[in-house]
Formats: sequence, C-alpha cells, structure tokens
Amino acid sequence: MSDLRDLYQEVILDHGKAPRNFGHPAGANRTAHGHNAMCGDTIDVFLTVDDEGRIADAAFQGQGCAISVASASMMTEMLKGKTQADAHHLFETMHALCTGHEDEADLADLDEDTADRMQILAGVKQYPMRVKCATLAWHTMDKAMNDKAKEDLSV
Repeated sequence: MSDLRDLYQEVILDHGKAPRNFGHPAGANRTAHGHNAMCGDTIDVFLTVDDEGRIADAAFQGQGCAISVASASMMTEMLKGKTQADAHHLFETMHALCTGHEDEADLADLDEDTADRMQILAGVKQYPMRVKCATLAWHTMDKAMNDKAKEDLSV
C-alpha cells in the first residue's frame, strides 16, 4: 500500500508542477467552467470535438491545488482520441473510483495505461476533503461534452 501512496504522490506532484495540455486551444468548440466553492479551485476545460464526435484535442486553464491541476492534466491526456461515450465512461469510472464505489467502476474495457492512471488518481479517496479537487476537471469535462457550456458548474 505504501508503494501505491508513493506513486500517487509522485504523479500528483509531477502533473501539478508541470501540467500537460495547459492552455486555450484556438480550435476548441466545447468549453465549460468549473468552480469548487469549498476551496476556490477554478477550471476551464476546452475540447475540440470533430464531426464524428471524437475528441481531437483537450486542454484546460485554471488555478487550484496540486490535486486539481494534476487531475485536469491527466484527464486531458486520457481524453484525446476518445468519443463522447468514451469520455462519459471515463467520467463515471473516475467518479466511482474517487468516491469509494469501486464496484461501480468499469475498468475492464480501458487500455492498461488509462486504467493505471485512474487507479493512481483514485488514491485521493484516502483524503475525503480532496475528492472534489480531483473530480472538478472531470465534472467540468462532462458538462462540456454535453454542450452545457453556457452554465457555470460549482461542485
């Protein structure tokens, strides 16, 4: 268990200090804003969805704790090339893992790298006050995929 906790901390620190896909891509056609009222984290998720409904690009901007930023960074890496249905499945799986409902998480059809990353992020369940930090980007992405970008999301 200590090895998993160490890996969790290492990955969170890496993505928190050097987030991937941070920025606002010019071609984004889906966007949503999320805010965690408990701690003040804010995030904007930008998706470029092609005509076939596949995510060609994913990025984010915002401010927050290392967990919030790391989760957004890892999420954008996982989303590229996925369909809307895939993205929603990732959201549901991540939410179940982070909230301690592993029995509802379906990792079977995910590639090994994505499943491993989700398991690492799920380490946040050991810190219940930080679950909203880890899931903020995911809720915001799900809202953007459902084209509800006109509304702000507060978790």
